[in-house]
Amino acid sequence: MVAGWFTHDSGEEDFRLLGTRCTACSSVFFPREDAFCRNPACQGGELTQVPLSKRGRVWSYTDGRYRPPAPYVSDPDVPWEPYTLVAVELEAERMVVLGQAAPGVTVADLTVGMEVEVVPGVLDEDAGTVRTTWHWRPVGVTR
Repeated sequence: MVAGWFTHDSGEEDFRLLGTRCTACSSVFFPREDAFCRNPACQGGELTQVPLSKRGRVWSYTDGRYRPPAPYVSDPDVPWEPYTLVAVELEAERMVVLGQAAPGVTVADLTVGMEVEVVPGVLDEDAGTVRTTWHWRPVGVTR
């Protein structure tokens, strides 16, 4: 999906979102920041890549019941299926990251405060090209 936002050459066990940390103030950013520290109270420092927490807790969630407009990639000839969006507060960083739920996970499966983990997902496939993204999956669920 976007280069440098997550590990991509590893299996599900090692899959992580990637952020950046300012060496001056220790602020962590996702999506990553490579130009400057976004903390307005910081004079700035070097930004280093850091793997983010694999787990977090559901902060909020909802479902998308309509087909988004372009540039969202979807086949107009295939019936639309709702998808679930999850806002997750990461375990160590205490920041909220939005993403889709893993396939098969619906709003009926989620509760605020539930522990979830980040797993690799497929955004789109065509002619042998798979575009990877991240999904949130309740801990202990394999689908």
